[in-house]
Amino acid sequence: MRPASFSLFLFFLLFIHGTKAKNLIHETCRTCAQSDPNINYTFCASSLQAAPASRRASVRGLGSISITLIEHNVTDTRHFIKHLMGMKLDSYVKECLSDCFDLYTDAIDSVQKAREQYNSKQYDEANVVISTVLDATSTCEGGFTEKKGLVSPLTERNNDTFQLSAIALSIMHMVQTG
Repeated sequence: MRPASFSLFLFFLLFIHGTKAKNLIHETCRTCAQSDPNINYTFCASSLQAAPASRRASVRGLGSISITLIEHNVTDTRHFIKHLMGMKLDSYVKECLSDCFDLYTDAIDSVQKAREQYNSKQYDEANVVISTVLDATSTCEGGFTEKKGLVSPLTERNNDTFQLSAIALSIMHMVQTG
């Protein structure tokens, strides 16, 4: 095969593979969004596509990637909360942040446990653990709503963690049911 022909052939193979992976992400996210009203299709697709490993992943691989995305998100959010706690804030806000810090600290451990369970194909157990992370985001956000007029500085981060968790749960369900 001539070098030019080989290069064209290689490009074609990479293009086809990349297209298949992109289609799998879109199909997976479409299914997730249709089965769960808490999942935004665009958020799902852009989140999964942002992970380089998603380009060659199976649906099961996308589940693993979604768990990794949760782990990165909760770790980053915990650091952000710690930063906020160092600022001069209202005592009630600091109390809410402290509660959220504890919730996100627990969430880091939970996500690591869920990854081990998912990798061992213990999907029901991983589902329960990821569900606790999803609940933690609502609990964190809810603390701020208890005081009238208070706006949570974590709303976007809580929503992202919630959606990533919902995506992981949906993909786990897809993997389990085939």
